[in-house]
Amino acid sequence: MSADLNALMEDLTRRMDGALESLRRDLSGLRSGRASPNLLEPVRVEAYGSEVPLSQVGSIAVPEARMLTVSVWDRSVVGAVERAIRDAGLGLNPAADGQTVRVPIPQLTEERRNELARAAARYAENAKIAVRGVRRDGMDQSKTLEKKSEISQDDMKTWTESIQKLTDQYVKRVDEILTDKDREIRQV
Repeated sequence: MSADLNALMEDLTRRMDGALESLRRDLSGLRSGRASPNLLEPVRVEAYGSEVPLSQVGSIAVPEARMLTVSVWDRSVVGAVERAIRDAGLGLNPAADGQTVRVPIPQLTEERRNELARAAARYAENAKIAVRGVRRDGMDQSKTLEKKSEISQDDMKTWTESIQKLTDQYVKRVDEILTDKDREIRQV
């Protein structure tokens, strides 16, 4: 029976690691000060009938320290790219120039730092939601096994405690990552 629990816990751990990795990727886009292509990584563009990552509709460059440019490959999605960057909650104000979208990186004011901190908190909350979703799947799997009489009620109790303990560890890690990022953003 414990082999089943180990297999389940490995699967849940792998999936929760994925949620943490996604959070790290999202937070890497929240840079304080200098322009970085990672800043636009979480931006998704409404194009070709679906939402696609910005990197699939254009190439991102850093021509100078406080400017990003997106060279959009298809002229018909330039407006969608501009809108997506503006609506991404990053506090950026892009301007289209032909097939190029220029994105000036504003000087970090206290208000801008607060915007970035709020965006980081949103990303962290989404990661927590993903972790809790994985927990729910694990709990559902264990309940199903108990209903099929493949595990006992005692095993069920052990499994749910293990799953909850794992979830708590990952939620704590999300909070630690957010705290570090918040400190970096607010550093003057």
